[in-house]
Amino acid sequence: MKKTIIGALTALTLSTTALAVFPEKDIQGIIQWGAGGSTDTVMRSISPHAEKALGVDIVLTNKTGGVGAIAMKYVNSKDDDGYTLLMGAENPQMYKVLGLGDMDYNDMITINILARGTPVFVARNDAPYNNMQEFTDFVKAHPGELKIGSTGNGGLTSIVMAMLQSQISLDYTSIPYNGDGPALTALQGGAIDVMPAVLGATIEQIKAGRMKVIGLVDKEANKLLPGVAPITDTFPGLKSYLPWGPFFGIFVKQGTPDDVVKKLQGAFQQAAFHPDFIDLMQKRGFTILNISGEEASYFLSGYRSTSSWLVHEAGFSKRSPEEFNIPRP
Repeated sequence: MKKTIIGALTALTLSTTALAVFPEKDIQGIIQWGAGGSTDTVMRSISPHAEKALGVDIVLTNKTGGVGAIAMKYVNSKDDDGYTLLMGAENPQMYKVLGLGDMDYNDMITINILARGTPVFVARNDAPYNNMQEFTDFVKAHPGELKIGSTGNGGLTSIVMAMLQSQISLDYTSIPYNGDGPALTALQGGAIDVMPAVLGATIEQIKAGRMKVIGLVDKEANKLLPGVAPITDTFPGLKSYLPWGPFFGIFVKQGTPDDVVKKLQGAFQQAAFHPDFIDLMQKRGFTILNISGEEASYFLSGYRSTSSWLVHEAGFSKRSPEEFNIPRP
């Protein structure tokens, strides 16, 4: 009995010590997309507040490629100790049907789903169209001529264009970029004509007059875009998909100790309540979620269902969602 009590106390002491000492060193934050894009903006905004809660630095590194798959593989190749965070967007939830990987966020541990964005269509200022009806009419009249920026199959642009193509057939040229940051720079330089992107990544350029918004991918108006009609005014059939938007989350490898997970979840939950972060998210048009655990799992499963079936029915999935028991939305 005495040995049993001593053993239990030793285990409790070790557990408490492990909780107290994490983190003992700086944490690596691996951002799926390039500098200047929406994912990069969100992660660089939240990290300083999480650092204060954790007491160490979070060293941020942009690791692009493979529609975010390279960053995910990198994080999952590291130890399951909580010292390597995957800071990503929505893309992995379509990896299985797109043939980009054999895992998605449901196969990792969610630290926090921070926020959700609202997609918009932005165009060059000199474009001869100012709304979605004029835009689609122009594309129909000039097949194959219009250059639309893309972040690859599974990226926000592919999902938004799949939604649009479910309502109207359009012939255009897709130009790939490693993230919406480089694509929006290309738009301003005249290399492309239109870019579907998240509002948070475009709002400052819109305000500064460097590009114009021609479509709001939502079923309700947005106070940040006065006078811009929701896309459902032109294409009512899209109501069944909306609201939809990219999300931004932080994840760790399966097997990470529970006490480490709880420490990280607590730090990022606290960080997401910081007034500076809330103010930035609201100004950029992001909807703060700040969820983890079962609530995050439910959100991720729903997103995977809607998006996987969209890309499958659009014809660019490599495998059917049914193969992975992904239900129709």
